[in-house]
Amino acid sequence: MARKQGSVSVEELKDLMSGDCDFLRSLVESVVQEALEAEMEELLGASKGQRTATRSGYRSGYYSRSLVTRVGKLELRVPQDRQGRFSTEVFERYQRSEKALVSTLAEMYIQGVSTRKVKAITEELCGHAFSASTVSSINRKLDEELKQFANRALGTPYPYLVLDARYEKVRVAGVIRSQAVLVAIGVNWEGRREVLGVELADRESANSWREFLNGLVRRGLHGVELAITDDHSGLRAALREVLPGAAWQRCYVHFLRNAISHLPSKCDPDCLRELRWLYERRDAAEARKDLGAWLEKWQSVCPKLCDWVEENIEETFTFYGWPEGHHKHLKSTNMLERINQELKRRTNVVRIFPNADSCLRLVRALAVELHENWIEQHRYLDMNLLREHRKQRMLAGLKAGDTKPAA
Repeated sequence: MARKQGSVSVEELKDLMSGDCDFLRSLVESVVQEALEAEMEELLGASKGQRTATRSGYRSGYYSRSLVTRVGKLELRVPQDRQGRFSTEVFERYQRSEKALVSTLAEMYIQGVSTRKVKAITEELCGHAFSASTVSSINRKLDEELKQFANRALGTPYPYLVLDARYEKVRVAGVIRSQAVLVAIGVNWEGRREVLGVELADRESANSWREFLNGLVRRGLHGVELAITDDHSGLRAALREVLPGAAWQRCYVHFLRNAISHLPSKCDPDCLRELRWLYERRDAAEARKDLGAWLEKWQSVCPKLCDWVEENIEETFTFYGWPEGHHKHLKSTNMLERINQELKRRTNVVRIFPNADSCLRLVRALAVELHENWIEQHRYLDMNLLREHRKQRMLAGLKAGDTKPAA
């Protein structure tokens, strides 16, 4: 039986793998090309050159089309039929973040706030110029998907919650303003990370954080035992009000950055390096003991810093009350770093968003993409450690109760 034209044989795969570093791009290109051929065959009811009574049309050659993907630029030959009925779904299958990026660039182009470079990027990504109706169609499909994600129910408990914000430049009423992107990540009892929410706010205030957290609670957020954030007063106030039962961990990375402002200009760099080592101890008792030694060593050299550290550092030791195997993940907001890196990489292309909707669309699309990747990956944390830790604390509490004198 003859091999279908466009398919990839084992021999060809071996040749690709033994070739240069473009193997993955070449392989994806071959697979996508085969998908295009399969879609055309499904439309016509017959393969190329096949004579059958069920045929519903005829081919009419190809046109060239580029498709930019994460493995590189694919050069494809898109089949055509004589009636012009063929419309492939392949180019619609961008990942959400890529669709959102294209949509944002296109909006910039349409609204006249872009340059010829932006126009070139959009045409390079999608193979044609954009009209307002095209952008509207892309946005409508994306917004429906993203709305479902943003409003989904949070039915499972999340013992760990990480909150942070970053800022993006958005054109509001003709004026460029900084808008706060509020992000929440939770770790469930399976040990998997989930993006719980992404919202846009005019600024990072107590009201905006309160509204954001109340929205999560309305969707079912519960069971939070530890919240990890930076030392933003508005965020702290909102946490106390909305999640009063959760312990608070101040991000030690932000704490060390704040410490720099209290450091004398000519202070020995070993001072902060040794302060950082306190977060590598096994438990809080050991960390506090070493903190005493650190204060004694540096008090005469950096009195302002030592006074500030002694007053505030206890807020960064909360993580020591949780399983040792979780410490490195709970002592900072670094769990959000992957999202922030991706946001920065993509939003730097846009620089200034044409409106708030386009900004929220892109950051939510990125969040959905990472959320789905996390669900498919191995567990982030072994939550059996937390179960055992809770059991040990309960037993310790019972023993302490037994030793109390009777009333």
